[in-house]
Amino acid sequence: MTFGYTLLARDGRARRGRVTTSRGSIETPAFMPVGTAATVKAMMPESVAATGAEILLCNTYHLMLRPGAERVAKLGGLHPFMNWSKPILTDSGGYQVFSLKGLRKKMDETGVVFQSHLDGSKHTLTPERSIQIQHLLDADITMAFDECTDWPATHADAAKSMRLSMRWARRSREAFVDRPGYAIFGIVQGSTYPDLREESAKALAGIGFHGYAIGGLAVGEPKKEREETLAATEPFLPEDKPRYMMGVGKPQDIVAAVALGVDMFDCVLPTRSGRTAQAFTRDGPLNLRNAKFAEDTRPIDPECGCPACRRYTRAYIHHLIRAGEILGPMLLTWHNLHYYQDLMRDIRAAIVEGRFAAWREGFERRLGVGGEENGEE
Repeated sequence: MTFGYTLLARDGRARRGRVTTSRGSIETPAFMPVGTAATVKAMMPESVAATGAEILLCNTYHLMLRPGAERVAKLGGLHPFMNWSKPILTDSGGYQVFSLKGLRKKMDETGVVFQSHLDGSKHTLTPERSIQIQHLLDADITMAFDECTDWPATHADAAKSMRLSMRWARRSREAFVDRPGYAIFGIVQGSTYPDLREESAKALAGIGFHGYAIGGLAVGEPKKEREETLAATEPFLPEDKPRYMMGVGKPQDIVAAVALGVDMFDCVLPTRSGRTAQAFTRDGPLNLRNAKFAEDTRPIDPECGCPACRRYTRAYIHHLIRAGEILGPMLLTWHNLHYYQDLMRDIRAAIVEGRFAAWREGFERRLGVGGEENGEE
């Protein structure tokens, strides 16, 4: 099967589509659980699939350090290695250039030299090496190597960073081995400056990628600036390719981005929150560590069909959390991932039925405010 994107419905700028790969299709808008080191924390792969997830995100930087890309390739690739038969997208390592910059020893036109956070050894990551690693991992969707720009950044600094990423993007595209059903996505940068975002999007479209990601957001900028930047970027992204907003995030931020034309998302929030006693519900987040849940016999979310909600009470999960039992984080992680997949199903249905704006209003009114910071794990 060839890689492709089909637009199935539109409601305003919101898009309902389908991404096809050699390992199956992905219904969009879609949320990708994060399995940084070839595992979604506290979850079995079959449990992740049972939530409705159709694609996972894994990470080039972490897997190149441990167990090593060449070793994964020797063992048959990432899919059999981690027992996941559906598509996998691999982050290029560019975000770690940003998030682990304290370990960065050198960055220039060639690439980045950094010190391993595991054992202090030095490594060089270039666009070519990043693409090679992702090829060895056998990623269905490869990400171009880029620099995630600091926020805040001056216009001059953001322009310099973005243009370096565009030169790296061309080298990434040239290093990518085209195969049926596989894809490489370019990443739009430019901080919160609309003119730089336009320049970046046009440069990537000129190179020619299978999909386009919006990077360099959800890194500390105010929500209003993020949405304004996304709104200014979207018109310059090709209509016939999937659009991926990296590192987002909170349920209300996902809904806002869908309204602006985004198709794909990833974030550690549902899994990290599950390990810190937070559960997402249709009425807002709950902290199951709180004493008020000690005798609460209701499910986490009465409208949720996940195993944690069908079989266990808030009181029991509260007990597990307070007792330090690992089953507590496991159940909350399962619930949160299920919640996110339910959210995406509801979004897709609302777009198809032409009621996305009304659905969003009800969703936001009921949800309230809450959530954690974006990031990686």
